[in-house]
Amino acid sequence: MSSQPTEPRPGPPARPSAPCSAPGERPRHVLVLGGTAEARRLAAALVAHPAGIRVTTSLAGRTTRPDAVAGQTRTGGFGGADGLADWLRAHQVDALVDATHPFAETITAHAARAAVATGVPAVVLRRPGWRPVPGDRWYDVPSLAGAAEALPGLGDRVFLTTGRLGLAAFAHLADHHFLVRSVEPPDPPLPPDTEVLLARGPFTLAGERALLRAHRVDVLVTKDSGGEATAAKLTAARELGLPVVVVRRPPLPPGATAVADVPAVLQRLGLGQE
Repeated sequence: MSSQPTEPRPGPPARPSAPCSAPGERPRHVLVLGGTAEARRLAAALVAHPAGIRVTTSLAGRTTRPDAVAGQTRTGGFGGADGLADWLRAHQVDALVDATHPFAETITAHAARAAVATGVPAVVLRRPGWRPVPGDRWYDVPSLAGAAEALPGLGDRVFLTTGRLGLAAFAHLADHHFLVRSVEPPDPPLPPDTEVLLARGPFTLAGERALLRAHRVDVLVTKDSGGEATAAKLTAARELGLPVVVVRRPPLPPGATAVADVPAVLQRLGLGQE
């Protein structure tokens, strides 16, 4: 795959959004689709809100030791969009917040469909994506398969930080050495020459710089996850002049509205400052 480094670009314009609730109406039960730091912060803010809101955070169950979450939690899938819609009705949910990972495309699609089917107001909480700055050598690709296609010619020693799922896209690259970092052991199949590093962010710039040097990394592959917890690797790669292959985020479902932080969600739910 032939690709040119991306030029620095401004972030997307803010999308106007209307409140989820009518003036004076506040949700009594909020379902948060979680698993992210933003979801934990939102659950804590909702539990602490003086309106006395019931909060349930749903976790996919892919991480064996998830961080503690305020309020009630449930673990596991819903059985698709229809199952989620049934859960919203059965548990009298008044508002739905999708605060899953920016690449959790399936559950985001299910949440959008369930919200339409039930009439439950919904909002997507998404941390802003990363943007290149002068000195970055970024190669934008649409998928993990696109990242694998971009690697030949960029380097032989690859630092792969796209999580434990989907690594089959790189399994055919026998001429590369892969350093794979993930919170949980990655799912096979894996590339033949793979070294696994189990670690959980946040990561420091000094630590990332030392890791890239110690493993003689030639190229970094990452998803555009955004946030500060794992952004240090981008700065370290820029300092060392390394190319970075960036997998772009999937688009939101039609009609879905995203906001960037917890205060914006509270405002949408009619729970902002008076």
